[in-house]
Amino acid sequence: MNIAEAPRPTGPDALVVGVDYGTLSGRAVVVRAADGQILGSAVHPYPHAVMEEALTAGPSAGAPLPPDWALQVPADYVEVLTVAVPAALRQAREEHGVQADQVVGIATDFTACTMVPTTEDGTPLNELPGLADRPHAYVKLWKHHAAQPHADRINTLAHERGEPWISRYGGLISSEWEFAKGLQLLEEDPEVYATMQHWVEAADWIVWQLCGDYVRNACTAGYKGIRQDGAYPSPDFLSALDPGFADFVSDKLEHRIGQLGEQAGRLTAQAASWTGLPEGIAVAVGNVDAHVTAPAAGAVEPGQMVAIMGTSTCHVMNGDALAEVPGMCGVVDGGIVEGLWGYEAGQSGVGDIFGWFVDHGVPGSYHEEAAARGISTHELLTERAAAQQVGEHGLVALDWHSGNRSVLVDHELSGLVLGQTLATRAEDVYRALLEATAFGTRVIVETFQDAGVPVTEFIVAGGLLKNPLLMQIYADVTRLPLSTIATDQGPALGSAIHAAVAAGVHPDVRTAAAAMGKVDRAVYTPDPERAARYDRLFAEYRLLHDHFGRGGNDVMRRLRALRREAHAPAGAVAEVPR
Repeated sequence: MNIAEAPRPTGPDALVVGVDYGTLSGRAVVVRAADGQILGSAVHPYPHAVMEEALTAGPSAGAPLPPDWALQVPADYVEVLTVAVPAALRQAREEHGVQADQVVGIATDFTACTMVPTTEDGTPLNELPGLADRPHAYVKLWKHHAAQPHADRINTLAHERGEPWISRYGGLISSEWEFAKGLQLLEEDPEVYATMQHWVEAADWIVWQLCGDYVRNACTAGYKGIRQDGAYPSPDFLSALDPGFADFVSDKLEHRIGQLGEQAGRLTAQAASWTGLPEGIAVAVGNVDAHVTAPAAGAVEPGQMVAIMGTSTCHVMNGDALAEVPGMCGVVDGGIVEGLWGYEAGQSGVGDIFGWFVDHGVPGSYHEEAAARGISTHELLTERAAAQQVGEHGLVALDWHSGNRSVLVDHELSGLVLGQTLATRAEDVYRALLEATAFGTRVIVETFQDAGVPVTEFIVAGGLLKNPLLMQIYADVTRLPLSTIATDQGPALGSAIHAAVAAGVHPDVRTAAAAMGKVDRAVYTPDPERAARYDRLFAEYRLLHDHFGRGGNDVMRRLRALRREAHAPAGAVAEVPR
């Protein structure tokens, strides 16, 4: 689309907007491009949240969903633009006296891999007549894990054929990614698949809504879309999975690629009316919430691993050389910043696990005490857990309640707590779960180290950095200095950094990160005595990790199959995925 460039302020007056799309809400920030100062912010929850147990939209609202599904409504994403962005601008104006016409660019980031099936013009399929009651017509959120059997088939075939790209993903493709979810869509609802013209990352769909141009971003195309060295898996490979899948890339997926920090287009009149921003300002190429946070945390050099810790954790870092790291989520040339190899790993459940336990595993008396004291149940459990010595609870847990993203890449795995007795209390299990997520991170760090990708600093961003006990446990378990991002809006600030580059305020992401990034170095350091005790606990975690994850014991998969069978129509039998 040809949209006139908006007049652009220069120097200290230039502002940019970053919009971070999370799992449950979107948040917008207004940022001074010169120094990264956040002048206004606002959050807007998605009205339909996450549809996991039943549809909450359309004529079939209330209809149950199978296990491991997670859907969203794309109109909720647009609502963030119409509510959160104007609210952030209003706060910036009221508190700092700035005006919307000082904004020169906008950038967004998204959870990934979150997929939107659309028509040729970008209309989501759930908005078409007759499709609002079809689950496959909705957005498949990153935590939609029902495509695990399809991911298994992709992995098996790739290894049988010796496909060279599989090693760039640690040897395993995730059920969360574009191809597994696309194959599930084809085989479970071929009519919706045939109607779909574009299989679009939400990160790119929202940019499409802003500027009117569809541009695939290099980050998700590389990490989630199996695009390596300029190519996707071949039609021959895809046909071997399913003959109807042969043209998936050419018909549904392939499109122009935009590099991170580039301009995807300019803000349309419609998007300007939604946001209150000037028509014609720069719109940056989309990005992923984790990867965009690295520059915001000042982590643009090799060896600096950033963990964005929230409902899940994504680990990203730069390296100056290409290496094959078993179980990593991917390595992409320029996947985080230009000129370096960007590595990704992750844990599918972290904050979600803590939240699940508080909601479903804590006696009412704890909730009552927390309420009486005016604190959250999380704070009460953390307080009691912090009083314990390492190992005092006698427990070790596996943090697989939402499957394992790295390094096993298997969403058929499930959580486990070992060592419970009649003396076990809620704070004991809570601390064991905190520690389990730290052990999972240590597995990732050691796997990178062993593959020749050194990790020298661990930097935490995201909501969980507010828990000092959890942060100290991570420092002790990993034996690494732990730095923290010095803002509670890491992804949104990261998007703003990319907006500043797309608008030409800064020449590249590294320069913008130096000017706008926020980080406090070595806030937590490992305690040698606690670290030594954690080494012993980690050894037990690693035994369980390998036994259930690698040792051929399929009990977790068999239990999942029984669960699916119980939810299936009468007479159907759920096979154990391989």
